[in-house]
Amino acid sequence: MATAASQVFLDELGETGFVEGHNLEIDSRGIGVAPASYEEVAVELTKARPDVLVVFGADGARAAQKATQRIPIVALADDLLGSKLVASMSHPDGNTTGVAIFAFQLDVKRLELLHEALPAARKIAVFADHEPIRNIDALESAALAFGIEIVPYAAQSEGEVIRAVDAMKATSVEAVNVLASPLLGGSLRSLIRDRFDLNRLPAILQWPEEVEAGGLIAYGPRLSAVFRQCARLVAKLLRGAKVTEVPVEQPTELVLAINLKTARALGVIIPPTLLTGADRVID
Repeated sequence: MATAASQVFLDELGETGFVEGHNLEIDSRGIGVAPASYEEVAVELTKARPDVLVVFGADGARAAQKATQRIPIVALADDLLGSKLVASMSHPDGNTTGVAIFAFQLDVKRLELLHEALPAARKIAVFADHEPIRNIDALESAALAFGIEIVPYAAQSEGEVIRAVDAMKATSVEAVNVLASPLLGGSLRSLIRDRFDLNRLPAILQWPEEVEAGGLIAYGPRLSAVFRQCARLVAKLLRGAKVTEVPVEQPTELVLAINLKTARALGVIIPPTLLTGADRVID
């Protein structure tokens, strides 16, 4: 595990007494795999008989559940209850618990914030990891209220990201709402930011850390915080707790982050009212 978020996960496990190379072994073969390989990789990982499986996204969690009904699973996903990954938030049934970030519910709020930041923009892309977009009806209703047009785009690979962002620019999209996604907000996020910069496209993103890395605006929980939550759940299971004794958690804080340096580079003037309400402003 090499990313900053992964290191946070390991550090938090260390705080709970589990140290990689000492009393903890990490099998990272599942990191960064394509969605088409989720089921195959899940089966391979279960053959190693781990004490806990950690998965990201509802599709990854479903693949893990299909591969094993015995090994405890800690999932970081949007809505574990709504996705039918658990029977109850407070008393998970089966072998799955985790952190539910309810990011799909935040996608509409992000559209509102993007509209507030760029009130003159009339054509906004919604960028997902697949179509049809799960919450497109709610997004279209919000867009109608704002007097804007939204155009859906989707990508699951580096090549698809490049083609999608180039198509946004070619069709005169003025801004982008990057929807909740373990792919677009995970392994592809650096490429997405680079393509937005290249095409001078303002965008709102999922994780505040993306703004600290050069993105324009983000709204949601800190990725590091939810990784720490996941680590603490893993620690409970490693100590022998049963999944039914480990309730599904939610983020404890939502952060609005704005990067004024990026705004200036894009020629975007952030309204003072939006800046006043921001939790993190980078200048």
